[in-house]
Amino acid sequence: MRLRLDPNSSRTTVLDGAWWPRSKNAADELPRLVDALGDARGEITHMLLNAAEWDLPHARRAATGSRRVNLGWYTSQPAGLITVVSEFGRDRFDLLVVPPDASPASADAALTAAADSNNKRRAPELLAGIEHVS
Repeated sequence: MRLRLDPNSSRTTVLDGAWWPRSKNAADELPRLVDALGDARGEITHMLLNAAEWDLPHARRAATGSRRVNLGWYTSQPAGLITVVSEFGRDRFDLLVVPPDASPASADAALTAAADSNNKRRAPELLAGIEHVS
């Protein structure tokens, strides 16, 4: 599975889960993420992304079915992280973004760690342990 969420969501965790997109094409990938998240943590209204990590153009919205999610592209957003806002700001959670070219074994390890509420490693540390395939 390319998305793992901490089943015991809490604002005390470092990360709330991880996602492993197949490409850096936000127009293709983000609607799939919105679908996969469904209503697991409420209605998703916004996503904050690191602009440098995704191919251009940067869409303003991700749409799937009747869902429309506003996208914010920031150079200040930490690398390897998507912040998902739900219920118009009532909740937010942070997902590690595993690079598309990660090896399956290292992607699985990062997905598992990021979704573990006992994990205290932040995105840069988890990303540093990822092996890339060519």
